[in-house]
Amino acid sequence: MPVQARPENLTLRSEVAESWARSLSFVDPARDSAPAADDEVRARWRDSPLRTPVTELADELRSIADDAGFVAAVTDESGTILWTCGGKVMRSRAERVNFAPGGRWDEPDMGTNALSLALRTGRPNSVFSAEHLVAALHGWVCYCAPIRDPRGRQLGVLDLSTTWDRSHPLAMSTVRTLVTAIESRLPATAPAPGVELSCLGPGHATLDGVPLRLSPRHLEMLTLLALEPGGFSPETLREAIYGDQPVTTTTLRAEASHLRRMLRGALTSRRYTLTAPVACDAAAVLSALKAGDTETAVRAYTAALLPASEAPGIIRWRDHLEVAVREAVLASNRPDLALLHGERHPFDLEVHEYAYSLLAPGDGRRGIAAARLREALSD
Repeated sequence: MPVQARPENLTLRSEVAESWARSLSFVDPARDSAPAADDEVRARWRDSPLRTPVTELADELRSIADDAGFVAAVTDESGTILWTCGGKVMRSRAERVNFAPGGRWDEPDMGTNALSLALRTGRPNSVFSAEHLVAALHGWVCYCAPIRDPRGRQLGVLDLSTTWDRSHPLAMSTVRTLVTAIESRLPATAPAPGVELSCLGPGHATLDGVPLRLSPRHLEMLTLLALEPGGFSPETLREAIYGDQPVTTTTLRAEASHLRRMLRGALTSRRYTLTAPVACDAAAVLSALKAGDTETAVRAYTAALLPASEAPGIIRWRDHLEVAVREAVLASNRPDLALLHGERHPFDLEVHEYAYSLLAPGDGRRGIAAARLREALSD
């Protein structure tokens, strides 16, 4: 395999530099290996939709990895490695940094690497040597591509990794070909029935897998209906949407009628409730909080609820979510969750203080919390 020279003066690509900037908030570049998943990875692999197609291709994957001196790895959608193969020497080297089943390689856990970039961007990616945030990975080069089901949902990634001196220009095309082979073996699935609503951030929705072209007002209405399954009377929905604005219930009914047509009738009329199944990211955060699953709630709470909306009902739910997640972070004993929440809320002095208090002296992340604390105090 041809050897490519290792760059002496590395100029970071923009997406790598942006990943570094994000990662430095919660990953110590001096860490020596990836953290381990909290649960039983064998059970996760057993239940993974990727297990059957990867098992069918295992001989081919092993042959490619052995012949080229690579380690092949398959992750789930969270970046946890579920399966690996490769020669004994390369697997031994990989295991030293926990590039092995159970290792967590998403950006919040292991910083900038090909797996985390592919997961975040949804595109194939490679990371060479010192482009990795963690110094222990500077001897490696990684080629990675996302694996999607027939609906386009990202199930995980396939990665081929080796030492930087064994890098090869055809490695990425090999990864792409293998991903295509894996995806071709996944069973066809029908679109998920019902409404899928993303309202943390700008917001978008689908109905039976088809994107809905919603106006900001209809997105507000759909969000409120998803968060309050008991529904609204026309008067209470009018207040939640318009507040004190001089808007009549007749106008509200016209907007609701338009939304009903877009939802193909899945909205009742006398009392407004949704009759189709609804999957909503904000509702999932609330469910995790009710179950005491702070980690899932914090990781899922990626942005404020429809931040551009000024509808009173949205503002109330936005504040509710913000306070609930924040209080869960302050009630936990997890510095990683406090750091993650602090990254998204740079002016929250109390969260930075709490993160700092949870980190032991000598923990590299303590400097991150201290820097944030100083910045918050100066503003």
